[in-house]
Amino acid sequence: MTHVSMDSRLLLHLVTDRTLSRGRSLVEVVQEAVAGGVTCVQLREKNCSTREFLDEALLLKELLQPLGLPLIINDRVDIALSVGADGVHLGQTDLPISHARRLLGPDCLIGVSAESVDDAIEAQQQGADYIGISPVFSTPTKTDTAPALGLEGIRRIREQVQIPLVGIGGINLTNARQVREAGADGVAVVSAIMSAESPRQAAEIMRGVLG
Repeated sequence: MTHVSMDSRLLLHLVTDRTLSRGRSLVEVVQEAVAGGVTCVQLREKNCSTREFLDEALLLKELLQPLGLPLIINDRVDIALSVGADGVHLGQTDLPISHARRLLGPDCLIGVSAESVDDAIEAQQQGADYIGISPVFSTPTKTDTAPALGLEGIRRIREQVQIPLVGIGGINLTNARQVREAGADGVAVVSAIMSAESPRQAAEIMRGVLG
């Protein structure tokens, strides 16, 4: 089954996690990562106040906007609205796509996490711009996910949906190419860049692996 041409912005997502930054500021890590070839940054904050989340989002927006790179906010439509983010990524228990679209408008990227083929089909039907297949492999950075879908899970979803797919969960330099070959248009990584001694070098190598 053919699918839409990939939005090149979705090739290499950095999903942030400050607890993995080895004491560096989030802006410092993101600045390095985008210099190395990250094409999209998803700000994920699970354990901070709304004000702190907003402050981090504003800093990243200031960094990314002049570079033409999208800032996607995880879960929080209110934060995305407040900072004029380029997109929002929603989980299965977050605001429904239709409500998010009404608030954010037609040009905002809306990604949705899918833990099954049915989730992916439903997200496409409801108007998602891309699907985050989660998790592809088991991962220690997110403990509330369904069992890993594996490469076969990506293939099954690719057969059923036409919108872009981004794999997330346990993706690193050794398996990123396999994820792409299985049908994902891009990958999202956390620790492979956030925890790297050189986030820039890690991003450069990952871009090279993805082709």
